[in-house]
Amino acid sequence: MALERCASAREALEGVVHDGMTVAVGGFGLSGIPTNLIRALRDTGVRDLTVVSNNMGVDGKGLGLLLEAGQVRKVLSSYVGENRLFAQQYLSGELEVEFVPQGTLAERLRAGGAGIPAFYTATGYGTEVAEGKPTAEFDGVHAVLERGIVADLALIRAHTADPAGNLRYRLAARNFNPLVATAGRVTVVEAEHLLETFLDPDDVVTPGVFVQRLVQVEDTTKDVEQRTVRPRREEGAA
Repeated sequence: MALERCASAREALEGVVHDGMTVAVGGFGLSGIPTNLIRALRDTGVRDLTVVSNNMGVDGKGLGLLLEAGQVRKVLSSYVGENRLFAQQYLSGELEVEFVPQGTLAERLRAGGAGIPAFYTATGYGTEVAEGKPTAEFDGVHAVLERGIVADLALIRAHTADPAGNLRYRLAARNFNPLVATAGRVTVVEAEHLLETFLDPDDVVTPGVFVQRLVQVEDTTKDVEQRTVRPRREEGAA
């Protein structure tokens, strides 16, 4: 599938979304999330989604929008503590949840993107995480077999994209985005800056071969999950 540059987030999702699909989404908290693509996904009205993401945003923001719209059936995530609606849907049985240790989640995405169907890790052995999964012992260390993740659709946010779809991220917004980008059968990117020239090869984090659709960020608002400040000290105070 050749790179397609789209005029809007809505256009970028046309023909690639359907009920019951698995969607992997980049971001950590609200940092680096593909805000515009998430809203566009909500607006499509697709349902029974399985969402793979480090977390599910917060109430009313990020992937929390999909929860509010009742579009999510199952979540694979490592942290959900900032979303009350998530907790309500989980405890009521409305939402199926597979908790995945954060490092394991990252490796499952990396493995899926690399064509590795499964791998062993000591993380989670002897806990509920390992229930129903094959185990083995290597040099005296017990390990759990974890499956790589390949999503029908990957949604990510990049800082910069060039005409070939090569991507670069900014600071902490890099987080899960490069891993998610490789794990999608179709990867759709919203980028803050679209270059007319090519990135220097040394600056490329995600090669364009992984990207199928590209759109410039429409709404540049970046929400803050928790704003914490210290009182301002008076000048000259000890």
